[in-house]
Amino acid sequence: MARARKDGKYLNVRIDTSLYKKLEEVCTEAGQLKTTLVERALAAYFEEYDRKQALLKEIEKGH
Repeated sequence: MARARKDGKYLNVRIDTSLYKKLEEVCTEAGQLKTTLVERALAAYFEEYDRKQALLKEIEKGH
C-alpha cells in the first residue's frame, strides 16, 4: 500500500558539500529520509527562532 502524498512544496537548495555529506551520514545512521531530517531541523530552528523573538519582545516591553 502506497503512502498518501503529503501537502508540500518542493525546495531546491545548494548546500556546502561537507554539510551534505553530514546530512547523508546522519540520515543513514538514523534510518531517515533526507526530507524528514531537513523538515525536523527546520522546524526546530523556527521554534527556537520564535522563542527568542518572543523573549526579545518581552524584554523590550519591560524597558
